Amino acid sequence: MMMSFIFMLFFTMILCLFQNIFWMVQISFMVMTLLIMMFSMNFFNFTNLSYLFGLDLISYFLIVLSIWVTSLMVLASFNVLNKNFYTSIFLLNISFLMLMLFCTFSALNLFLFYLFFEGSLIPLLMLILGWGAQPERIQAGIYLLFYTLFVSLPLLMGIFYIYIKFDTLMIYMFKEFSLNYIYLYVLMLLAFLVKIPMFFVHLWLPKAHVEAPISGSMILAGIMLKLGGYGIIRILNFLSLLNMKYNNILISISMMGALYVSLLCFFQVDMKALVAYSSVVHMGMMLSGLLTQTNWGIMGSYLVMIGHGLCSSGLFCLVNFNYERVMSRNLLINKGMLSISPILTLWWFMFLSSNMAAPPSLNLLGEISLMNSLIMWSWVMMGVLMLVSFFSAGYSLYLFSYSQQGNYFINLNSYFVNESREYLLLFLHWVPLNLLFLKLDFFMI
Repeated sequence: MMMSFIFMLFFTMILCLFQNIFWMVQISFMVMTLLIMMFSMNFFNFTNLSYLFGLDLISYFLIVLSIWVTSLMVLASFNVLNKNFYTSIFLLNISFLMLMLFCTFSALNLFLFYLFFEGSLIPLLMLILGWGAQPERIQAGIYLLFYTLFVSLPLLMGIFYIYIKFDTLMIYMFKEFSLNYIYLYVLMLLAFLVKIPMFFVHLWLPKAHVEAPISGSMILAGIMLKLGGYGIIRILNFLSLLNMKYNNILISISMMGALYVSLLCFFQVDMKALVAYSSVVHMGMMLSGLLTQTNWGIMGSYLVMIGHGLCSSGLFCLVNFNYERVMSRNLLINKGMLSISPILTLWWFMFLSSNMAAPPSLNLLGEISLMNSLIMWSWVMMGVLMLVSFFSAGYSLYLFSYSQQGNYFINLNSYFVNESREYLLLFLHWVPLNLLFLKLDFFMI
């Protein structure tokens, strides 16, 4: 089963080399989503096994999310097709990135996981350097590369140490083992903390987001940040004792970081930077809940990962629509959109309400579970959580009111009306984000 998908991705990559094949690639990703939804899943064990790849519920939903966001990336990148800006290389890059992500989430071997985990960085870097807008994208790309590479070598050393110790790297076996070795805990966790990103090592993220093209931002917010969360879920299996001892440091840093960054959001004038910093806030909460290692915490962090992937990706699309029309992401220049495009204002409202965790979005259930887990972990978290939630709603309202209300600033002669493609793109983000709560039994398990 797994090999059939890998072959399908390979053939999609070959397809990219032909002329006028843009929509064909996007449709093939959509079909892939439908096919993977027909997989028969086992609730408690790995299924669809081959020698190296297999699925359980944790990786299953992340793979569905990856393929879905990738198909929407192609839908959002109409400008690449319009200007014929190396379209086939662009599609090839996206398909290769999808292949790397698929293999990362379905690898059963820790070393293979590492290999694909690092491999997904290269196409992302190519996206930022090749299709980004400003010259600062080179600096952003170097930030991204060095932050990630600096901590990934220690992770490789840690993986080799585990292999020497246990003679196996199969992820499924790890729940039988337990290690009590502080250096290993730091080495293994650090690479994932940078990828999430945790506060203090988050600086590459806003830079990368602001310089990336829309497709780069969507995959970065939608999937790349989830690689860190997924890696932590997998390695906490054998580091749980150590995590119980030292998680207080990481949880405190994460929550105080989330509080600080949510305040920082109020100072942003670049809409894309604001959405990027709001990602850091959500991921800080997600990491804190995950490290409590409670049932509530792991379930909540997983729900927030899925919900944030759809919500954040949709918000970047909305920012991009404004950017394509006004040629600026500045909040002051983008104001007054309500009088120009009221339908888009409705979409802004729907995505920003999901971003501040309003029902019926997945974010709401995820954040409630995270609050449960963190208050169980320590009652001191009540105050911090209260402030973070309040400021989350605050900066979402700030972004909404500044960009939609007021007198418009732009010359209306140059404004063009929205296309049905853009509404479809937003619709396909919003519907799974707000209707997946009907299948909560999957996530609860």
